[in-house]
Amino acid sequence: MTIRPAAIRPSFSPAYPSYRMSDLFSADELAAFRRDGFIIASGLADRSGCEAMAAVIQASLDPPLAPLEFETDVQYPGSPSDRLSPGGDTPRRLLNAYTRDRLFRDWATSKAVCGRVRQLMDAERIVMSQNHHNCIMTKHPGFSSATLWHQDIRYWSFDRPELLSAWLALGEENSRNGALRIIPGSHRLHLDRGRFDRDLFLRPDLPENKGLIRGSREVALAPGDVLFFHCRAMHAAGVNRSDRIKLSCVFTYHAADNRPIPNTRSDRYPGLPLG
Repeated sequence: MTIRPAAIRPSFSPAYPSYRMSDLFSADELAAFRRDGFIIASGLADRSGCEAMAAVIQASLDPPLAPLEFETDVQYPGSPSDRLSPGGDTPRRLLNAYTRDRLFRDWATSKAVCGRVRQLMDAERIVMSQNHHNCIMTKHPGFSSATLWHQDIRYWSFDRPELLSAWLALGEENSRNGALRIIPGSHRLHLDRGRFDRDLFLRPDLPENKGLIRGSREVALAPGDVLFFHCRAMHAAGVNRSDRIKLSCVFTYHAADNRPIPNTRSDRYPGLPLG
């Protein structure tokens, strides 16, 4: 089943002229998020904003501007075997998006995004993490990899497993170019450790996991659509079989009173308080 975003009535903010300032999520949409672990805001960023971000990203890819992660670093299915093999220099993520350009800073801290994050998390004061996501996801044709079923919280260390990510599509995202798939309601599941492999990916060979995966949904996005999803929502993505790079901008947030565990990766850089 393919999920397509529902339209949200638009308005505009003079403070953020490139981004839509539509109404907050309705009660029904909030209930859907609590049930499924994700919700889509259609057209939250306008075309000019997406094009401006994409132009900055393209300039950062040729030549690649550090810090970044290469496909070879993750060794997911489809990744080049090493940096010397064909496609070995293919970027997977441009890191530290917040500090790369004002466009990304304005987007990550905009009322269009943060108002909805506060609403979904039921938190007046939120923090943007500089350690998790805070990146540009790039999926190149020919040398992209498949991301197996996982929960983002598996590598994050906080007092509570309650974080939220905002995924902005800068172009079309569909099954052909490796769109995300999500298992609705998986953010509320508590699965035994044995249902995951050593890297905490869901084991697709187990009958009980096969049932979960059969219930997954593809998240089709248009340019400017934003997917808000819980850190415990199980998701995966395929390879890019199109002839164009897929670009997405992703930031992660948490309530101010949900603190990172000291001396962990989650505590490496300070979070950015937002309101």
